[in-house]
Amino acid sequence: MNVLGIDIGGSGIKGAPVDIEAGELVQERLRIPTPQPSKPDEVAEAVAEIVKHFGWNGPVGVTFPGVVKDGVVLTAANVDHSWIGVDAAKLFGGATVLNDADAAGVAEVTYGRGRGERGTVLVLTFGTGIGSALFTEGTLVPNTELGHLELRGKDAEHRASARAREEHELSWEKWAERVEEYLRHVEMLLSPTLIVIGGGASRKADKFLPHVHLDTPVVPAALQNEAGIIGAALAASRRS
Repeated sequence: MNVLGIDIGGSGIKGAPVDIEAGELVQERLRIPTPQPSKPDEVAEAVAEIVKHFGWNGPVGVTFPGVVKDGVVLTAANVDHSWIGVDAAKLFGGATVLNDADAAGVAEVTYGRGRGERGTVLVLTFGTGIGSALFTEGTLVPNTELGHLELRGKDAEHRASARAREEHELSWEKWAERVEEYLRHVEMLLSPTLIVIGGGASRKADKFLPHVHLDTPVVPAALQNEAGIIGAALAASRRS
């Protein structure tokens, strides 16, 4: 079964059809820059463009960078605040809509590095912000938003996200110190059995993960930046 997955991020919106059995993209993904400002109607147009590009008329899953309950957006830290209260599922024509990090986590636990892991698994996506997906014995605890934990008096993602590394022009080693500080805080709170690092930064894991030292095993995501697309498609397949 193939399902279209679309991943909305702070800088780009990307989508592709996904083979649900294999957990793989079956066509080359299409990426469109996130409209600025990233208001609902403009983003909906970009999502519609991706659907049209693939000539899609089957189930669609869409991720959103914020808390989503029953298809309704409750927070919007890295996109326009006019999203708060919007019924995104309705706006996207009845698509399945879920938090972007939750989607990436579901994909990683189903097909990637979290597959078959017992206990508490934490998937963290480092990109425009820091997204989190928490699993206990394979079951998702949705909308955890651990990137907004306070660290040194500010949101952790303002110090340790991939965007923070670029904005502060940090070397990989210097950024790794911030990432480690954040991970130690999360480790203290949750005592996970495994931490999986995803998002855009996972493509460069070899540049910073060797400098991160925790008691908990920390591994790069197997699906890297495709996890959101795959997880969105998987969520839609489970609903349909």
